[in-house]
Amino acid sequence: MGLYARNVTRAPGDLLVHLRRARDHADRHYREPLDLEGLAAVAGLSKYHFARMFAATYGITPAAYVSRRRVERAQDLLRATNLTVTEVCTAVGFASLGSFSSRFREIVGETPSEFQRRWAATGAPRIPGCFVFMWGLAETSASQEKRAGTDGS
Repeated sequence: MGLYARNVTRAPGDLLVHLRRARDHADRHYREPLDLEGLAAVAGLSKYHFARMFAATYGITPAAYVSRRRVERAQDLLRATNLTVTEVCTAVGFASLGSFSSRFREIVGETPSEFQRRWAATGAPRIPGCFVFMWGLAETSASQEKRAGTDGS
């Protein structure tokens, strides 16, 4: 965090609604590519001011927040489904398996595979992956592109 973010414990009240709007947008659209500029636009602030105020208010950068949200959702999918780690990686919006695995381990303290194995050992029933995708609990890259209208049609 920069010097300014350490001096400010929270954004002024008139900015909170804008920061919440961007945070809620990140919560709803975590599967999609999200960058600082896009989140700042949702908040209606310059990207640098948005980054400072977000970090001061929530104690985490916008990029780290999105990454943490994706890992939280990945934990849900790894616990409750029989999806592979690679399928979970793409379903939650990570672009590469390497970045997903390293960020997951950094946040959770174990690799996605270890996490999945540990939960599978409890013997809880697991939702088949076909149902997960059919019910829209996770999306494949193709369905995300089709929904966004970028599948070439």
